[in-house]
Amino acid sequence: MQSHTPTVSWLNQAVGLIEADYLRSADTHLIPLPLPAFAAHGIDLYLKDESTHPTGSLKHRLARSLFLYGLCNGWIREGSTVVEASSGSTAVSEAYFARLLGLPFIAVMTRNTSPEKIAQIAFYGGRCHLVDSATEVYAQARELAQQTGGHYMDQFTYAERATDWRGNNNIAQSMFSQMARERHPIPRWVVVGAGTGGTSATVGRFIRYQRYTTQVCVPDPTGSAFGEYHRTGNACARGDGSRIEGIGRPQVEASFIRTLVDRMMEVTDLDSVAAMRALSSLLGRKVGPSTGTNFIGMLTLAQEMRQAGEQGSILSLLCDAGERYLGNYHCASWISENFGDCAPSEQWVRHAMVAGQTC
Repeated sequence: MQSHTPTVSWLNQAVGLIEADYLRSADTHLIPLPLPAFAAHGIDLYLKDESTHPTGSLKHRLARSLFLYGLCNGWIREGSTVVEASSGSTAVSEAYFARLLGLPFIAVMTRNTSPEKIAQIAFYGGRCHLVDSATEVYAQARELAQQTGGHYMDQFTYAERATDWRGNNNIAQSMFSQMARERHPIPRWVVVGAGTGGTSATVGRFIRYQRYTTQVCVPDPTGSAFGEYHRTGNACARGDGSRIEGIGRPQVEASFIRTLVDRMMEVTDLDSVAAMRALSSLLGRKVGPSTGTNFIGMLTLAQEMRQAGEQGSILSLLCDAGERYLGNYHCASWISENFGDCAPSEQWVRHAMVAGQTC
């Protein structure tokens, strides 16, 4: 019993530190998008700005939930090395919480992850283990956790179950609460990308639990395996992997629950980048590429609603700030070299924003 007491004491302290950090943080803002071409037809678009979290992205919520899940399951203990497979944002947030608890942290990610994210992980005291392909991150993370006697967080398995989808201030509850006094308080659509699938699962479950008529749309980048899985149910579906950081996967992840997604929409890389640029201009500040993917989904649905004579609201996420991508997605020469000319796509996006319809 005496040997067990320090462990319980440390666990209590660790959970208390995370909960205290949560109470110090305000909820994120809901931003109405100034798009008169749609508003005049009774269609309102909103973005929940997740870039204002302490670690700068939507993944701050996930990291908090994963740490609490690991602690309360007895998987994370005093001195544990925490290891994660990540495209960057989750690792940044997990490095923050690892430092809060005084734990070593290792992020396994591909070499093409934005330098800004790698620098942020280092800032929080984490270490980056870089691999050549997104398909390598899983095995490398498991191996590192085994070598260190630590814990592999495995966001791709546990993202959908670590968050209480019924409430407890999850992102879905927050979004719907903030919509309460808007013109169309119950959204027609919620648009979210899928990296782990945890957000679409949380939103989809919450909608069903609250008996809302809202539908969930996942705009999916080219190269992701999720689209085929959603269409066919083939859990062995494979893709080349997404080139839009944070969303899309080369394989189906356990946290992506296809039955909670009403519609998927394939979005090209050029369209994602073009929408990222156009939305950055609209807001007067830079957003990340996955937010551009979301914006394509929003515009497409808004156009369809206008053509069908429907009114309602469309709600999505501003996933992270564009300052994390200054050396790649917000660099014109990098985009030209890696994706090609996005001018035609940007012209389409800007026309849709102004005219409310396609060219």
